[in-house]
Amino acid sequence: MKLIKTILGYVYAVYALLVFIATMLVVLIPIWLISLLSEPSRARCLHPVFRLWMGVYMPLIFCPVFRKGKHHFRKGQNYVVVINHNSLMDIPVSSPWIPGPNKTLAKMEMAKVPLFGIIYKTGSILVDRKIEGSRRESITRMQETLDMGIHLCLYPEGTRNKTSHAIQPFFDGAFITAIRAQKPVMPGVIFNTGKILPHDGKGWARPLPVRIHFLEPIPTAGLTLNDVAGLKEQVHRLMETYYIENQNTPL
Repeated sequence: MKLIKTILGYVYAVYALLVFIATMLVVLIPIWLISLLSEPSRARCLHPVFRLWMGVYMPLIFCPVFRKGKHHFRKGQNYVVVINHNSLMDIPVSSPWIPGPNKTLAKMEMAKVPLFGIIYKTGSILVDRKIEGSRRESITRMQETLDMGIHLCLYPEGTRNKTSHAIQPFFDGAFITAIRAQKPVMPGVIFNTGKILPHDGKGWARPLPVRIHFLEPIPTAGLTLNDVAGLKEQVHRLMETYYIENQNTPL
């Protein structure tokens, strides 16, 4: 039985990859044309395309996405959205299901992937963490993104969670950015992506429904950089508690 499950997991992973490539080729030209626009028009035109793409792709691989907490997003207000990070599946789930145009901070290396790199660059703020100048530029671009009224989608754990903890400790960056821009922090919690594509699965995957829940935003108005540690701890505690209490609940 275990052997059959293993084989089926690899077959499913290949199927999901092939469907991803096929659907990517369909949206590639529209996204390339959108990439020629300047911001914020680029982000505003790109988000509906991403949403449509993933809205088709995720059900095709039998991983429907269920969103909760959309009402927390107030019209006319943009947020620093912080999301837990368990799997490579988090990115195609989080950004399209955030209500409204958004950008995420992304590794420069992935932009070099043929064809996919075009899509990756168009929707991201790229950073080479090995180069100090690139890190400084990414901070400036994040501030500019917020100033344009676009959401930021950040993963404060910094990397995929490969530990036994529900959520890893957070880095300061997302909270420094939110306080400097005086923008609310919107916690988002994703469930099941780590089970669909485990970090130690070596290409093995399985289909499951995905849940993304947005929690009540935390204001930063009046906070200073002296409050970064407290804000970070508050958001981490909120997200970790919510994740533990809801990881086995129905949709």
